[in-house]
Amino acid sequence: SLEHILQPTYGVILYQEQVMQIAQVLSGYTLGGADLLRRAMGKKKEEEMAQQRSVFVSGAERNGVEKETATKIFNLIELFAGYGFNKSHSAAYALLAYQTAWLKTHYPAAFMAAVFSSDMDNTDKSVVLKEELASLGVTLLPPSVNESHYKFSVRDEETIRYGLGAIKGVGEGAIENIVQERAENGPYKDLFDFCRRVELRKVNKRVLEALIRSGAMDDLGPGRAVLMASVANATQVAEQLHRNKSRGQDDMFGLEVDTGSENPGQDCTTAGFTEVPDWDELEMLKAEKDTLGFYFSGHPISAYEAELSQVPCTRLSTVKPGPVTVAGFIESIRMRSGSRGKTAELMLDDRSSRMQVSLYPEVSQRYQDLIQKDRLVIIKGEAREDDYRGSGYFIDGKEVLTLDQLRQPRASLRLNLNDKMVQNGVISKLQSLLSTHGSGRCPVCIDYTSSDASARLEFGESWNVNITDQLVNELTNLLGNERIKLDYNRKY
Repeated sequence: SLEHILQPTYGVILYQEQVMQIAQVLSGYTLGGADLLRRAMGKKKEEEMAQQRSVFVSGAERNGVEKETATKIFNLIELFAGYGFNKSHSAAYALLAYQTAWLKTHYPAAFMAAVFSSDMDNTDKSVVLKEELASLGVTLLPPSVNESHYKFSVRDEETIRYGLGAIKGVGEGAIENIVQERAENGPYKDLFDFCRRVELRKVNKRVLEALIRSGAMDDLGPGRAVLMASVANATQVAEQLHRNKSRGQDDMFGLEVDTGSENPGQDCTTAGFTEVPDWDELEMLKAEKDTLGFYFSGHPISAYEAELSQVPCTRLSTVKPGPVTVAGFIESIRMRSGSRGKTAELMLDDRSSRMQVSLYPEVSQRYQDLIQKDRLVIIKGEAREDDYRGSGYFIDGKEVLTLDQLRQPRASLRLNLNDKMVQNGVISKLQSLLSTHGSGRCPVCIDYTSSDASARLEFGESWNVNITDQLVNELTNLLGNERIKLDYNRKY
């Protein structure tokens, strides 16, 4: 019976659509009218339900149903409206949660590949998912024109291959052409072979550059900078070859460049590549972020983590409400005008997560010279619940510092040298370098070791330096990264 079906025990399996059918059959509701009843049930508004009661009962009477029976039926529907929608959806969500948890536990690679593919345009979510892979023991391989498909794919039980469809600036038509040509004629040997085989009308210069910057063509040449510098030459050779073939001409002058051995990176000259210095790590990571939406092969903050570990900074992934100090790279800046001035809304990224930082007008004005995209900053403020977005937190920033500003009053420079380095003339080069970055507030100390002795040499205040990234990079080139330490203790 209808009463039996509408009892709470069975209500979880009755959806609002079934109530719409009851209204149509019993009371002559139109489909639109039944939908109004459904919405009134969902909103649980007494006035609307009272109106619907009148319509329902009168319609049932016209269909030969007694008023008392129609009223009783509507009472049951109204009772159902108080719990049925929530319970039915709760049951469905519980079942889905169980199923997805089971899949994630027993088939983590396939599950995560599907999750990545379902949100390929949501780069904020991709950052969190990438971190989740580590806890599951699953490796995410970079995009590759020789292995990737449009969506993320499973290579084995512990490995996922990045999908080409998640690369910004690469359309579905270009990807279809790349994958189909590879399936029919095998992997691409190098950049020149790739350009000869794909349709350059679909895989144009913009697409080629996006593929290179994302790392998807790393196995087609000796380095991303070389690949980028060789795009014009490779496309020109390919276009000329296609024109000649369309005319039935042979390539008399060797336009079909022999790219050499199975390893195309061995000889740039014979392969037709343009030789240029490769990108440094920061430039490479920035290119990945521009095309993939986040840093893939690393994160620029990695170079500073040992130093930041000496500063009481909270990782963004563990931020809770209250006073907080965080460090991260400014990913984006949005200025919002208001009656009191401009508020700067920063998206901060520290590899563990992303979070919005709001610098209200007074703070934004005070630190406007420090607010620059892709800059590492330390921000002190108050973490609050993000009511606007409905979940998570944002930081109400009160103070902004750069790492250089933090270093000057607090850090000292410690260098480790041995007798072999001294004999090779490092001291004179080190003296020149420190003099160039002098007149600062950071003391210098050298820990010296030889085969039979060790000593610590504390330099006088006249040797104090201004510690900057440039100084650290130059010292790294001279001594090696493991021989340099920034000490925030200020006591040797």
